[in-house]
Amino acid sequence: MRLTSIHTYPVKGCHRLDHDDAFVQPWGLAGDRRWMVVDADGVGVTQRETTRLVGLRATVRPGGLVLRADGLPDLDVPEPAGGDPVPVRTFRSRTTSVPALPAGPAADAWLRALLDRTVRLVWLASPTRHLAAATREYDTGDQVSFADAYPLLLTSTASLDALNGWLADAGEEPVPMTRFRPNLVVDGAPPWAEDGWAGRSLRVGDVRLRAAGPCDRCVVTTTDQETGVRAKEPLRTLGRYRNIGQKLLFGLNVVPVDGGPLRVGDPVVVEP
Repeated sequence: MRLTSIHTYPVKGCHRLDHDDAFVQPWGLAGDRRWMVVDADGVGVTQRETTRLVGLRATVRPGGLVLRADGLPDLDVPEPAGGDPVPVRTFRSRTTSVPALPAGPAADAWLRALLDRTVRLVWLASPTRHLAAATREYDTGDQVSFADAYPLLLTSTASLDALNGWLADAGEEPVPMTRFRPNLVVDGAPPWAEDGWAGRSLRVGDVRLRAAGPCDRCVVTTTDQETGVRAKEPLRTLGRYRNIGQKLLFGLNVVPVDGGPLRVGDPVVVEP
């Protein structure tokens, strides 16, 4: 198997960045989902609520972030220094909040113009646990970014090919891997082989990861990541073929064991 692509999402829910290489930190890839848009209650705003986030193209720079979107001027946002942290939650249903630093009124106003709602931008200075240890069979560890649950998401090109085969059989158009918003994409495994990797170690190049089980998918997969147009697929077909334990599964949640660099083309080995 080989690593075929690497992706980060600097602001939770924003358009992806594609990379030839990246560095694995305890909470995920460097620069991935350390920023989040929150509502007045401090709850994360994601593509589940607004597909306008696909138009947010954020890039990381040393010490900050640049926000870009059609129709708006670029905005440079420094990482907040000092100030009082605010408690935020990635989802309304979560009981655990984490402290984050507000980015400031300029970023808030820019995002309000993009999303047409009152929001704030916050930065996670110290990645920390936002899921209780007992809520997952394979624990996330004590350091997680603003990712939904786990630091990294890995997907397989063969599994996407199998899904697109089912879509073709139903007369539907194929979907690209971008619908699933992975961090790491691998090639060379049989379709759905990743289902059997839970609890095992993966070695990508010189970096060791722990597979933490399949990923349950939501309505975001039905959103075109270039246009924001939402339809019924591939969630409907996942419901037909990949409804396992009342969860619609695609991809593998992964937790870093080691830090270090990854590069497209690195070998991927599933250890016993």
